[in-house]
Amino acid sequence: MAKRDYYEVLGVSRNASVEEIKKAYRKLARKFHPDANPDDPNAEGKFKEISEAYVVLSDPEKRAGYDRFGHAGSDGQGFGGFGDFNGFGDMGGLGDIFEMFFGGGGRRRAGPERGADIRSDLEITLKEAAFGLEREIKVPRTEECGTCGGSGAAAGSKPVTCSVCKGAGQVQYAQNTPFGRIVQSRTCDRCRGAGQMIEKPCPTCRGTGQIRKTRSIKIKVPPGVDNGSRLRVAGEGETGTRGGPRGDLYVYIHVKPHRVFKREGDDLVCEMPVSFVQATLGDEVEVPTLEGLAKLKIPEGTQSGTIFRMKGKGIPHVSGYNRGDQLVVIKVVTPSKLSEKQKELLKEFARMGGENTLNAGSAGDKSFFAKVKDAFIG
Repeated sequence: MAKRDYYEVLGVSRNASVEEIKKAYRKLARKFHPDANPDDPNAEGKFKEISEAYVVLSDPEKRAGYDRFGHAGSDGQGFGGFGDFNGFGDMGGLGDIFEMFFGGGGRRRAGPERGADIRSDLEITLKEAAFGLEREIKVPRTEECGTCGGSGAAAGSKPVTCSVCKGAGQVQYAQNTPFGRIVQSRTCDRCRGAGQMIEKPCPTCRGTGQIRKTRSIKIKVPPGVDNGSRLRVAGEGETGTRGGPRGDLYVYIHVKPHRVFKREGDDLVCEMPVSFVQATLGDEVEVPTLEGLAKLKIPEGTQSGTIFRMKGKGIPHVSGYNRGDQLVVIKVVTPSKLSEKQKELLKEFARMGGENTLNAGSAGDKSFFAKVKDAFIG
């Protein structure tokens, strides 16, 4: 049977705030909790449905995936999953519903618990960020003990039922109040809610069922990532407990500064030095790009600071569609050392153009400094 819309399940609008979602959830959870409805065979199913909807809509990342893709975007393939609803497991810390609303009395032992997420940082070059890469990274994490298979018990033995709580994971105690005799529950101190005890611990993991290992994990960095981008690798985090699923691995990208290029969104910016002669007479120059040298035509009379756009030579968009441009900023280089002959030729050039080299202006116009003088003196 098709799942109902999560907003419909909780009875809230699609733009409801987190507080409104939490309030609606608490009200429904109190109403349909199985322990509060022992004679209603449908209560458990309704409670699971309510809890699943709350796990998604109370998490901004999962809610965004659900709003965009519906249930297909919230099935655990791309947005982290919802934990284990079988037997009312931990569900991200939401499993103790009865205890939350009724002050104890739950009749369950601790269920499967999802492993923690872990973080890894990866430094790459600008070219790798532009075109993507595959790389193996070393990740230290907890894994299931290979000696005991995660049970925590030594070879030839197995966990036994806790003698205090009889496998329930909880112990009940009665308390007399002005309203009558109330039976409440608390987590068993002896087994810590597991319902089982390990009499002969595994020598490798010392009874924890987990060991620490450094694992090589291959990741794929898509083209177009930027500094600070975060990649999620599902199921590669810490191992879960009591049969719970693994957490996720999050890889944070750090892009090294480039000697030539500066990134602006999907565009690349670089400066191209040209000589006075090239800028004056025009030329065809070779410009560096991420894919090698490319030809760029400099028209005659180009001024310093002129920007030329090289279409499609920038960074591919991370979505896989389109690509930025490369912006080339022209910098006319003034020679710092000239021979006497070169100086004479430049003076002759200035005289032929009607310039007075001493006034740095043309014969038919006031020099720059003369204009400045007039502006202040009047």
